[in-house]
Amino acid sequence: MAYLQAILDGILLGGVYGVISTGLSLVFGVLGVVNFAQAEFLMVGMYVAYFAWAYLGLDPLIAAPLAFGVVFVLGFYSQKLLVGRVMSAPPAAQIFLTVGLMITLENGALVLFGSDFRSVNVPYQIQGFRLGELFVSAPYLYAFLWAVVITGALWLFMARSWTGRAIRAVAQDPMAATLAGINTARTYNIAFGLGVGLTAFGGAVILPYITVSPTAGVQFAVLMFTVVVLGGLGSTTGALVGGIVVGIIQSLSGLLFPIQLQNLVLFIIFILVLALRPQGLLKGV
Repeated sequence: MAYLQAILDGILLGGVYGVISTGLSLVFGVLGVVNFAQAEFLMVGMYVAYFAWAYLGLDPLIAAPLAFGVVFVLGFYSQKLLVGRVMSAPPAAQIFLTVGLMITLENGALVLFGSDFRSVNVPYQIQGFRLGELFVSAPYLYAFLWAVVITGALWLFMARSWTGRAIRAVAQDPMAATLAGINTARTYNIAFGLGVGLTAFGGAVILPYITVSPTAGVQFAVLMFTVVVLGGLGSTTGALVGGIVVGIIQSLSGLLFPIQLQNLVLFIIFILVLALRPQGLLKGV
């Protein structure tokens, strides 16, 4: 029964991991840029949700769309004014710029908000539900359900909207998309904003069970890259599947190994995937 509980916890965690990593995969798939500042946009989303709770009385789950909107605008102009200038530059220039953006966001948050760890207090924070002999944590469940909703909304947006189809067209062939009348520069801006906005949304929904600080993104940075590598860098569907796989591995590892070694199995699998199937588990399947 302990293993079933661990798998259930892993699925609930993994759904949120998938959402925060989908944005990273989307940015790479459309722009071809590996955004090393992605986790810092998650931190910004967490702060937006925190201050919405502290000053407006909004539950972080309700404030999640607000976090998405604020960070979408921030990402749109970051792409327009900064990232867009190095898209045709060598990969090293892209790395330096996004790492610089990462440092700027982290230190900017440190100057503005201090180094304190902040948390919210919501009624369901320590509540849960019984599913037979299994226990479902309310904050984890609500975060997972929001992750399912936003994933479905992303799929509908990409499949049915004109902008979503434009993003897919630009990702497949920018030149052909330009000849078809698509404003590729604006599409890149929207795709980058959407990618970091999704990550910020994920940051907001996990706030009921995690603290926020200027370094909050650090603990998710490697995890996000692990998820997208497992699922296939550039594949949004793969990011969701990879997130669930990572969540289950983390949860089972915590059951089998001491807390200090919780991520050991995860990173062993990560290295094996890089060595044996660098395109990811779903790419080419």
